[in-house]
Amino acid sequence: MARTVDVADLVARARQGQPRALARLISLVEDASPQLREVAEALAPHTGRARVIGLTGSPGVGKSTSTSALVSAYRRQGKRVGVLAVDPSSPFSGGALLGDRVRMQEHATDPGVFIRSMATRGHLGGLSWATPQALRVLDAAGCDVVLVETVGVGQSEVEVVSLADTTLVLLAPGMGDGIQAAKAGILEVADVFVVNKADRDGADQTVRDLKYMISLGRREREGAIWRPPIVKTVAARAEGLDEVVAAIDEHHDWMVAHGELELRRRRRAEAEIEAIAVERLRAELGDVLGGAALEGLAKRVVAGELDPYRAADELIATLRVQS
Repeated sequence: MARTVDVADLVARARQGQPRALARLISLVEDASPQLREVAEALAPHTGRARVIGLTGSPGVGKSTSTSALVSAYRRQGKRVGVLAVDPSSPFSGGALLGDRVRMQEHATDPGVFIRSMATRGHLGGLSWATPQALRVLDAAGCDVVLVETVGVGQSEVEVVSLADTTLVLLAPGMGDGIQAAKAGILEVADVFVVNKADRDGADQTVRDLKYMISLGRREREGAIWRPPIVKTVAARAEGLDEVVAAIDEHHDWMVAHGELELRRRRRAEAEIEAIAVERLRAELGDVLGGAALEGLAKRVVAGELDPYRAADELIATLRVQS
């Protein structure tokens, strides 16, 4: 039997900035602890203050280095920073964190920075299913900024936009990213484009390609439109990061002025509520799957006695009766 924890004490210690308490709370989230509802209730009054910044892009564009450089930039402003690095492997395996643990070593002993690697555990979309709740933990613990770095899985990675206030899409010259961005659909999720490794040949051409594709993709939109800026950086040398932070601030101010920030956060809450509800329904469906109801319906569909839509109606009716 899992050992129960004193959630109120854990939340209080997390809000004091104790990393062990923060880590324990996120572990409760990832493990879907029976105390998760209690944790969520304790966190709720303290949330809604952190800025959430998503970083996405193809593998090799320098997301890890850029994340580390952004942490340094925000720490120079005196802000507390949380980092959620969504890793396709287990967070307990000693494997990659932000692509390479060494790149974050400079922040490892900084009490104003909390870094957590989270496993996708097969979840598509570039994010872990537990990421929204982990965000709540860092928000409630007093982080001013939370950086969410996705795994870099291309087309399915656009889910980050549902979590972030501002989404950075990173590209690099010489990787064909301009074309790939259009194919993958990540052009539409970008609030700020970052052309990293801008000291390489082809950086200016990448910027020109982006400007052209932005002009093609946004001509027919009505109402207030945010035109994503394009910032060139060399993250390995921390060049251009102040300009990235300025672009993020400018986007935040624009969202506040046009009501977009409230809208995005409301949609984020809607998605979180829906995900929790769907998970509960899936658990209830699993109970039904353990019985004979689904097997019997499947036999009737195969025999041509029932169409699959009618079978689904009957399965849902079974769930309602059981609830």
